[in-house]
Amino acid sequence: MSARLRPSDLDLDLVFGALADATRRRILARLAEGSATVNELVAPSGLSQPTVSQHLKVLEAAGLVTRGRQAKYRPVRLNAQPLATAAQWIGDYRRCWDESLDQLEAFVKTLQQKEDQ
Repeated sequence: MSARLRPSDLDLDLVFGALADATRRRILARLAEGSATVNELVAPSGLSQPTVSQHLKVLEAAGLVTRGRQAKYRPVRLNAQPLATAAQWIGDYRRCWDESLDQLEAFVKTLQQKEDQ
């Protein structure tokens, strides 16, 4: 593996960094239901408008949300593509997890057979 970061590595860093915060994950969950204004995101969170706006800036930098403009209405929308990229990256390691679990299962069966003897 190269020591140099590829652009996709930097994108994943931003996505995982954005997802590391529970408030941002709640904002994404809300946006999965449909677009919302900043004020609509503020209401259920109990956070101030500037705090929610800061979280949205992080999500926007990671490409997880986009902001539109419709007259005075500025809807925030979920962009799920970076989540799909992150899920694919995690999925690439599934084989490793499955192999580890298979080895653990074999070890437990061996221990159970020894106990039964």
